[in-house]
Amino acid sequence: MTLPDILSNQEELMQRIARDLVDSYDEEIELEIEDRSIKELETGKIDDKAARQAYFKELFRLQGELVKLQDWVQNTKQKVVILFEGRDAAGKGGVIKRITQRLNPRVARVAALPAPNDRERTQWYFQRYVAHLPAAGEMVLFDRSWYNRAGVERVMGFCTDDEYEEFFRTVPDFERMLVRSGIKLIKYWFSITDDEQHMRFLSRIHDPLKQWKLSPMDLESRRRWEEYTKAKEIMLDRTHIPEAPWWVVQAVDKKKARLNCISHLLGQLPYQEVEHAPVVLPARERHADYLRHPVPDSMYVPELY
Repeated sequence: MTLPDILSNQEELMQRIARDLVDSYDEEIELEIEDRSIKELETGKIDDKAARQAYFKELFRLQGELVKLQDWVQNTKQKVVILFEGRDAAGKGGVIKRITQRLNPRVARVAALPAPNDRERTQWYFQRYVAHLPAAGEMVLFDRSWYNRAGVERVMGFCTDDEYEEFFRTVPDFERMLVRSGIKLIKYWFSITDDEQHMRFLSRIHDPLKQWKLSPMDLESRRRWEEYTKAKEIMLDRTHIPEAPWWVVQAVDKKKARLNCISHLLGQLPYQEVEHAPVVLPARERHADYLRHPVPDSMYVPELY
């Protein structure tokens, strides 16, 4: 092979690597589409291109820092728990997606527990959450948490007054115990206005790609806005402890909320970049007796695109 051929092959390889990198960033573009209405996507009328570019640039930078955080957590055997609470449609799921998007799911995993079954209802209240706590070198992001008892269970009448009060007596000690055990516990409340939740619910109703997000419980929570407000105020007042304080994220603007939350999260942990030995791709072994058997055409997925 001549030198020009070698240079040409290297250039082609670099172009392919660049295209692959762009494809990986397109995943964020696809997530971004979730925030757009069908009408916007059909008409192409998405305003403020410069602001969107600035958002993506900063998001990718922060996600790069999250990768460094992940390496530090794994290398130093940290145990991290992050709680995400807020009203329905407050944007918790969106920020969790952006945090975990570039991370190793074996290191950073999400716990989104369904309603307790009959057996779990007879257990110690915190028992089913304890099973999801991290081991050394892990981060667990709770998409809703044991604070269900202070919110939805209280408002919807799924717990008794005695169970509700026992929760508030127990949860500070429970969280202090987690912290003493070496777990870093970070708690976020995503705050939106009455009008913003109303708009987001209407968006879900009129968007066939989002209707699955609306449950009867969500609709009932909309009716009981004021009851949820009172429950939230009591929760923050009674469980904001020095060992595990609450942090409130202004979440009316989804993009700003994501960037602010991720930036704040990074500031809560004294992570440092972990040095890695240079990665060298080994040469593939080739054997004269190796023969690749053809795959029957009938087994291939039709290439419609």
